[in-house]
Amino acid sequence: MIDRPVLNVRAIRAIAVEVPLRFVLGTSAAAVHAAPLLLVDVDTEQGITGRTYLFCYVPAAAPAIISLLGAVEAAVKGKAIVPVELWALLSKRFRLIGVQGIVRMAMSAFDTACWDALAIAANVPLVEYLGGSMRPVRAYNSCGLGLMPAAALADEADKLLEDGFRALKLRLGYPTLAEDMAALEAVRARVPAAIEIMADFNQALSVEEALVRGRALDSAGIAWIEEPIRHDDYRGCATLAHELATPIQIGENFSEPHAMAEALEVHACDYVMPDLERIGGVTGWKNAAALAAERAVPMSSHLFPEVSAHLLAVTPTAHWLEYVDWAGTIVEEPLQIVDGNAIIPPRPGNGLTWDKKAVARYRMK
Repeated sequence: MIDRPVLNVRAIRAIAVEVPLRFVLGTSAAAVHAAPLLLVDVDTEQGITGRTYLFCYVPAAAPAIISLLGAVEAAVKGKAIVPVELWALLSKRFRLIGVQGIVRMAMSAFDTACWDALAIAANVPLVEYLGGSMRPVRAYNSCGLGLMPAAALADEADKLLEDGFRALKLRLGYPTLAEDMAALEAVRARVPAAIEIMADFNQALSVEEALVRGRALDSAGIAWIEEPIRHDDYRGCATLAHELATPIQIGENFSEPHAMAEALEVHACDYVMPDLERIGGVTGWKNAAALAAERAVPMSSHLFPEVSAHLLAVTPTAHWLEYVDWAGTIVEEPLQIVDGNAIIPPRPGNGLTWDKKAVARYRMK
């Protein structure tokens, strides 16, 4: 049993960076060429610093989140780091505006960095601080395969398998079903038959169109259909989960565990994949993992592979780690992938330390 270190919040610091992507991520919503990230440090009075980062989606969100982190700091400065208690305190503090959007993102970053600080102070990796043990975590490569011509997709699929990945995510949601099927067929024809392919529609379809395309995909042997319709249309998702043979995957947009509970209550999906900055940081993830375990629902991660690897290693129904290399540009020691598995580093905490030169290079002006 690892004792909880005594730490008190001294300050919260944040730096916004924008890092170029190795592969353009073409989705049904937009083409992403660079990742706006917010690097968040929580300093303690005991000299320990906890770290994490946020994906801001658009650069304009970063200054607003930094401002909200200032409000978080004012509410918690000097307080003992007990993440569950601090989440409750901040939820009450922001009740009138709502723990949603960038408010929730700021709170989640603070929570995740606090857990990192505690694990560092205990001199153990985060996975061990949470009661688990070091182990490889199987991952799929989600760095590319956006909407593009079929030939280009096939070439990119080759590159995405270079680190021994055994699964890839393919973005679908082309204007027509025929184009979706052509994209899938191009990738399937290029990669070995044993490679699993996850299809992500990024909420592009209506329920009616999702049924049509889903039935066509049922014979394609894909691992799951992700967010085919509006993310919070749980009844529509339940219809798809009931009618289609291919598993329905949702969850990156669950706002705190109660949203996940609502989705599971109406059988809206076969799989779940919470997002660290939306589910409520490590504290929210732990609660979500308990919900998934109660219902025996396979649970994957969305983004943030450096921290999510630790969390999946203590998740009873752990399924897949979504791997993206976006933070690898600005950390001293990027997450390692060996034979398609994420290797949790033996360093104390979540393993994130910033590369100061890279941060300076990509810092938002």
